Amino acid sequence: METTLKSIQHIYPLSAEATGKLTALFTRIEKPRCETIIRAGKTERYIYFIEKGLARAFVNGENQQINIWFGKEGDVILSFESYIYQRAGYENIELLEDAILYKVSHHDLQALYQSNLEIANWGRKFAEKELIRTEERFICRQFRTAKERYLELINSTPALLQRIPLGQIASYLGVSQVTLSRIRAEVR
Repeated sequence: METTLKSIQHIYPLSAEATGKLTALFTRIEKPRCETIIRAGKTERYIYFIEKGLARAFVNGENQQINIWFGKEGDVILSFESYIYQRAGYENIELLEDAILYKVSHHDLQALYQSNLEIANWGRKFAEKELIRTEERFICRQFRTAKERYLELINSTPALLQRIPLGQIASYLGVSQVTLSRIRAEVR
């Protein structure tokens, strides 16, 4: 649980007591590669912390899946639509590697927010940081070229590129695999 604990503290430092209350709600699960953790059109009742493994979020486009996010150790898997509004989300989240996850039910987490101000502040900081990350991805996609987006991906998460298939990276960048190959050749 070391990676998950570091992630929790990185979001917002919690006291040992608050950390204990939060992690007491966790259930450790192991899931195989290619398993879909969250399905579009369904209300997700859990939030997952990635202890080990890699995941991708995608939406189904016309005859293709469009990647919108990659998560690695220390990241959180959730459907914001379900987390905030308790309604069906639009994204699918699939594991790209065998994974160890810690899950916590939305209901239990909300109850803890109600009873513990420190953990409620942690939840607020978590949502704020995720909003900023989402906004950064949106701005990057809107205003940067594919090459600039690829260079940003290299700079921000170089080790991740070794673990993600090229087709998935191309989808995330909004380009074909051929275009990605050209970009990679230019960058070398």
